[in-house]
Amino acid sequence: MLYCVSKNLSKKTMKSYEQTLKLFQLYMEKEQDTKEVDKVDTKQIREYISYLRERGKYTVQVANADINRPHNRTDNGKNISMVTINNYIRNIKVFFNYLDEEHIIKVNPVTRIKQLKVYEEKKEPLQREDVKRLLNSFNIATFYGYRDYMTTKLLLSTGARIGETLSLEMDDLNFRNNTILFRDTKNKKEKLSYLTPKLSSELKKWCNFKERYSKSQFLFPTTRHTKMSVSNFEQNLRRICDSTGLEVTPHRLRRTFATDFLKAGGSIYVLSQLLDHSDVKVTELYLNLDREDLRREYLKHATLDY
Repeated sequence: MLYCVSKNLSKKTMKSYEQTLKLFQLYMEKEQDTKEVDKVDTKQIREYISYLRERGKYTVQVANADINRPHNRTDNGKNISMVTINNYIRNIKVFFNYLDEEHIIKVNPVTRIKQLKVYEEKKEPLQREDVKRLLNSFNIATFYGYRDYMTTKLLLSTGARIGETLSLEMDDLNFRNNTILFRDTKNKKEKLSYLTPKLSSELKKWCNFKERYSKSQFLFPTTRHTKMSVSNFEQNLRRICDSTGLEVTPHRLRRTFATDFLKAGGSIYVLSQLLDHSDVKVTELYLNLDREDLRREYLKHATLDY
């Protein structure tokens, strides 16, 4: 973990590494009777992957993990998604690759460990009617309702990630140029996004409203004037969705922005930069256009028959 700190990894990434390794350590000690890293072999890691698939969620607990109240959870014992298991595999591989590079182990057991093949369902963007229904469900007469409403509008209008959005501070807004500066980004580089005149005006009204109730430097603070957590916002969004019948996550709002941008004639190369993707190929995979999408776009933009 000190090595991760020295590499300036995000707190979210380090928390993921630490949690994964604690669970893996517990499994190795209890199920494999192995307590030293140089005794771990490839077969044991594959058995751990199989173990995760068979046991399901919350069936392995580290010390003090009862805070999750696993026995009271409706998803206790249900299948762990392939995406989650792949995250565990990635974190374990990072750990053993570190041990290998530091010459702490002689044989690297993860060299032949591969990620599981994942068949993901396509995450459909929200339709215009769904967006209107969602936005109309917020109680903007309250501080927290208005705050979550404006957070949602910003996500839909910029395609920003929720973590970098909740880290925004008042000084990151520039109403003169209608821009907003994201500092706490995934790649640690500042990202300048643009605001429509309408959104800029709405954010200005929100700032005036917010300053009457909170002196926090954060743009979207909690009612205690602290930085709002991602899980808090996701919980609030789920509560709103329960009343609308919609299934909405911050990631789906980001995908909705991306799809609407392209449908309006925007360039995928510009979109790639707006989404802060490392390569346009990531944007192509992210959108995951199906055959019907391709057919529709072809008919819309194809040249005349010769």
